[in-house]
Amino acid sequence: MPSEQEATVRCVHGGPAATTSPASTSPAGEPPGTARAPAAESVFRAPYAALTWGIVLSVGLVAFESMGVATVLPDIAERLGGLHAYGWGLSALMLANLIGTVAAGRDADRHGPARPLAVGLVVFAVGCALAGAAPNWPVFLAGRFLQGLGVGAVMALAYAAISLAYPQHLRARMFALVAGGWTVPSLVGPTLAAVISDHVSWRGVFVLLLPLIAVAAALALPQLRRLDRADGTGGAPADAPPARWWATPVARSVLLAAGTGVLLAGLQLRQLALLIPLVVAGGVAGVHALRTVTPPGTLTVRRGVPTGVVLRFLLCGAYFGSEAFLPLGLVRLRDLSASQAGLGLSAGAITWVLGAAWQGRVDGRWSGRSRAAPIAAGFVVLLAGIVVMALGVLVDAVPAPVAVAGWAIGGAGMGVAFNAATTDAMEQAPADRQGEASGAMQLAQTLAVAVLSGLGGAAVSLASAYGSTVTVALTVTFTLTAALAAAGILAAHRIRPARP
Repeated sequence: MPSEQEATVRCVHGGPAATTSPASTSPAGEPPGTARAPAAESVFRAPYAALTWGIVLSVGLVAFESMGVATVLPDIAERLGGLHAYGWGLSALMLANLIGTVAAGRDADRHGPARPLAVGLVVFAVGCALAGAAPNWPVFLAGRFLQGLGVGAVMALAYAAISLAYPQHLRARMFALVAGGWTVPSLVGPTLAAVISDHVSWRGVFVLLLPLIAVAAALALPQLRRLDRADGTGGAPADAPPARWWATPVARSVLLAAGTGVLLAGLQLRQLALLIPLVVAGGVAGVHALRTVTPPGTLTVRRGVPTGVVLRFLLCGAYFGSEAFLPLGLVRLRDLSASQAGLGLSAGAITWVLGAAWQGRVDGRWSGRSRAAPIAAGFVVLLAGIVVMALGVLVDAVPAPVAVAGWAIGGAGMGVAFNAATTDAMEQAPADRQGEASGAMQLAQTLAVAVLSGLGGAAVSLASAYGSTVTVALTVTFTLTAALAAAGILAAHRIRPARP
């Protein structure tokens, strides 16, 4: 998973490409203007080491929770009597994620990142404890909802904290580490969760996270509290009248979550007479809410930070929308086992990390100027990977391992483009808008995964209901994700305002 604002950042309106404050250029915990030799600095050395491990551990915990719980969720649903509402075990977390992302991003810009991250980790821990102790399915879903609020906060603030606490030349490396912090637990999480569930209890999957959450907080929060804030207003004018409660970004994020929930519920139906009105109603509510929970100009792909949000949506829609249906295609159409199909997912995850690491090492050549070239190149490679993967899944004459190779190609492109787009967008966001910029991108990621997964699932369901085939459904799905990648190639040049 890809997160609101009524004030426009300066770079979006054609001002300087980047506005940098002392808080965003000085090492965490050091006074502004402290000079350090870039060659001697490392994210794993003082004064960054504790914060680095805290951020990576926080993201890793979210990744483990996401992939590990998904692995044991069928067993949990059966034991708690929730098979009839199985999908909500995933949707409850995702919808709450949207709300947590917006709320944490806003609070970070008003009070700094330490407080919302602390609240997010506490809420995440309470959600884990409640889910792990749940006596029935409704209580478990309540725990999942609380987890989602915490997950949204953690993922949104990870990027904001990097942009505020690390000097410019170290940020791309940190973004690459965050990619690794997500991917590595995603690879081992399912196996570890299955072992715990089989030999101890499924409840142990949640209990395991509690002490690790405490360690992550102890590492990250002291450093973040030292970050100086230029002002505590979050960039809002001091004399601005308070917005009515229903017009606040948090209220609109609730509307966005509700609209997305209605849309996803509609996509699960087979009757077009019900599917279409629910999808339209949910889509209209969601788009209306997006206008106030993303930077102004996002829906029109305005140059600068808004384009960074759009690129995050396109990247995650193309990548995760394809990845979600790769195992289905390999198992149903190419007769591979589930473990063999999983090789494709692992290949993409590994090359994503490698692509992000490479981009992080060479990012200095683009510092302070447009990264449109690596972003577009990453989208091109991702598009090529989707095409090769689709051929390996859909065409019998093409050997099935070609699909795995294709997804390895796609993962490399994703790593490069994701890292470059995130670095460029966050570099342009002023210090008092880091939270909203980071939150907007995380929101875009979550929304993209939800919508593309829902659309692909609807294609498969409707194909079955109306006598078509899985091949046709996956062809439609992969065509859509390829179109998103192509759109990203065209939009990449808008990542920076045009030079006067």
